[in-house]
Amino acid sequence: MVTAFVVLYFGVLILLCAYGLHRLHLVMSCARHRRRIDRVAEVAPVPEDELPRVTVQLPLYNEATVTARLLDAVALMDYPADRLEVQVLDDSTDETRSIAEAKVRELAAQGLDIVYIRRPNRHGYKAGALDYGLARASGELVAVFDADFVPQPDFLRRVVPHFQNPNTAMVQTRWGHMNRDHSLLTSVQALMLDGHHMVENRARYGSQCFFNFSGTGGIWRVAAIHDAGGWEHDTLTEDLDLSYRAQLKGWRFVYRQDVVTPAEVPEDLSAFRAQQYRWAKGTVQTARKLLGRVMRSDLGLTQRVEAFFHLTPHFAYPLMLLLSILILPALILLPAVDVKTMFIVDLPLCFGATGSLATFYCLAERAQGRSVFGALKRLPALIALGAGLSPHLTRAVFDGLKNMSGEFVRTPKRGSQLGRYRQAAQLPYIEIGLCLVSIASVVASIETGHWFATPFTLLFALGYGYVALTVTREQLASRAVKETEPEQLPRVA
Repeated sequence: MVTAFVVLYFGVLILLCAYGLHRLHLVMSCARHRRRIDRVAEVAPVPEDELPRVTVQLPLYNEATVTARLLDAVALMDYPADRLEVQVLDDSTDETRSIAEAKVRELAAQGLDIVYIRRPNRHGYKAGALDYGLARASGELVAVFDADFVPQPDFLRRVVPHFQNPNTAMVQTRWGHMNRDHSLLTSVQALMLDGHHMVENRARYGSQCFFNFSGTGGIWRVAAIHDAGGWEHDTLTEDLDLSYRAQLKGWRFVYRQDVVTPAEVPEDLSAFRAQQYRWAKGTVQTARKLLGRVMRSDLGLTQRVEAFFHLTPHFAYPLMLLLSILILPALILLPAVDVKTMFIVDLPLCFGATGSLATFYCLAERAQGRSVFGALKRLPALIALGAGLSPHLTRAVFDGLKNMSGEFVRTPKRGSQLGRYRQAAQLPYIEIGLCLVSIASVVASIETGHWFATPFTLLFALGYGYVALTVTREQLASRAVKETEPEQLPRVA
């Protein structure tokens, strides 16, 4: 019985280390392919009279706090007026509709080619809206921006030249974070996204592996979308799904790290958890749908292995959850060993699981000119938050394994009105229980002399405790406000 437990415990650690070592591989890929990554901006401009027609799609759903800001930013785009079309794809059920319609009329009167589009129903959610708009678009290229993004005036001028290469299907740009410094939560989210954009995307682009359109802040060749089969809504990550189908068809993707589109990150933990749930479930659904096709393709071994890690990162959350449960009996059943053995066995495992994170996020910050110390300072909070999210995202993983599609739950944006939209959630009873288990693990690690385990069990306890307390506070506050002013704070399903 003890032997089986030891095998399970170290098996979980080794699998987590595998994902950690993959992060180190991405860091090394950035260094190995640095010249190709840095030269991506060296693209010849397109003569003014040869610029292609572009359609800008703006999918909206109950975005009253940010709609006007988005439309004003798009109106300032530097591109020939006779070759720019803007589609406002509005599925809203609240006052966003009147705000968007009024703004479209205002901008149209100023000479912008802009159209307000409503569908008969919300079938297919965001993917359905993009597909509906695409059938009516006149552009050869189509750019997509979510409601909380603020595209810069030179966006099209800088990315359109890449489409002079007839094999280019999509250009993705980097996300900026307007509210990075609002709180510890937003700064950790920004760091997470920086890791995705400044390490993962750069490494995959540099090594010519598959990477994905991030759903916003990018531009597509319409012909590539059609060739790949169009927008499909059988997963919750329609952007990842279409990206893989297009690249399997042989289309080329480009990543521009130097073109930054500012956006907001969620300021409430409940909203952040809902966003992460959708991304985790959708990524698992896409893996179910396409991973087998990728593995059977004629791609090189490196590309297929990278695709596996790209499509399965959220499986680390069930492993992390399992580890936090197993660590207490492990501390009790397995005797503390001498210092030499701890350095031989425990230290490499600790570094494989967490040291790779430090390297990964330090590169993400250094690559954009930010302080490496800032990444290290936030790393404990990032690890703790990841642990605290693990029960919620474990449910997302198993939900994605069982069910395709599902409801697209939008992420509430603050914009200029704090608390205008709130995310409904269940009270975190599981996280409370796991926090208590982790506190017991902290005590056990000290009592049994497992010194390497103490900081990890402490981070588990802090992560579960933070999520439990914060979500509870947010939901109780939301319910109190809803009881007093129900008409002013519509809840997001």
